[in-house]
Amino acid sequence: MDRRTFLSLGILAPFALKSGLVWAKTEYKPVENVIETSFSDDPSSPKGTLWQIPRQQPSQMMGYVYRADNGQTVVFDGGWDKEAPYLVDLIKRECGGKVDAWFLTHAHFDHCGAIGEIITRMSDAIEIRSVYRNFPELNWLLEYEKSSWAARIFDELNGYKGEIRAPNVDEVFQFGSTTIRCLNDYDQSLTMNCINNSSICFRIDVGGKSILILGDLGKEAGERLAKLQGKETLDCDFVQMAHHGQQGVNREFYELVDPSVCLWPTPDWLWENNQGGKGPNSGPWKTLETRAWIEEMGIKQNFVSKDGLVKLTF
Repeated sequence: MDRRTFLSLGILAPFALKSGLVWAKTEYKPVENVIETSFSDDPSSPKGTLWQIPRQQPSQMMGYVYRADNGQTVVFDGGWDKEAPYLVDLIKRECGGKVDAWFLTHAHFDHCGAIGEIITRMSDAIEIRSVYRNFPELNWLLEYEKSSWAARIFDELNGYKGEIRAPNVDEVFQFGSTTIRCLNDYDQSLTMNCINNSSICFRIDVGGKSILILGDLGKEAGERLAKLQGKETLDCDFVQMAHHGQQGVNREFYELVDPSVCLWPTPDWLWENNQGGKGPNSGPWKTLETRAWIEEMGIKQNFVSKDGLVKLTF
C-alpha cells in the first residue's frame, strides 16, 4: 500500500496536538442528506448561496462553495484529494463549472488536497480563474512542523497556470452584492501549531448577514486576530468553527464574535470525540468542550458537516 492510499483510509493514530491535523481509525459511510435553510428576507431572490461540503473519506476536512447573485463562484479550501470529484460535481451542477476565486486558508492537506487533485489530475473538469493563498515559506513550515504534506501542496499549486497571489490584509473582493474581506496575514513569531496558526481568515457580507471563515486558526493566532480587527469587524452572524471545532480559537474569541449560527466542518467521530468506535468522549479531542461553550453562550443553530451537504441561502 502506498503512502497516499494509506493516508486516504484514515488509519493513522491521532496526533492532533503535535501537528494540528486530526486523525482517527474509523469506518466511513457517505452521508447523502441535504440540509437546506434560507436566511433571506426574500427566499425567491437569494443574494448568495453557501454550501458546506461533507467529507468523502474517513478523516476530517473543510470545504465551502459560495455562489453570489451575479453567478460568480468562490471556494474556501475544499478538503482532501478524495473530495475533488464531489466538489467538481457540485460546482458543475450548481455553479456552471467555473470558480472565480479559490481562497486557501492554510497549507494542510485536509484543506488543500482537493484543489491540488483538480490542478494536477482533473485540470479540464472545471475552470479556476484565480487562486489566493498566503502561506509562509515552505522551509519555515517544515522547520516547525515536519510534514511532507506542505511540500506536496506547494508542488501541486505550482502546476496551476492561472493567477495565484496572496490576499492583502483588509483587501476587499466584490462578487455581485457580496463582499469578502481578508482579515489577517501570518505571524512567523507564532512557531507553535505553526501551520494552523498561519490560517488566513475572511469575512463574507451578503444580504445583511455576515459570515466569518477561520480555517484552522489556533488560540495564539486568534488572540492576534482579535487585536488586529477588534469587535466591530469580528462580530458576525455566522462563524465557521476553527480547527473543525476543537483546539482552535478560545472561548473568549467566540464570545467576541457573538454569532447566532455555527458552521462545523466536523465528522461524526470528531463531533462525539469518539476514537476508533470506542464511544462518545473516548478520544483526545476537545470538541465536546467547544460544544459546551456554544451551548452556554445560548447559540441554538448549528450546521454540522456530519449530517450531510448544508445549503444556506442569504
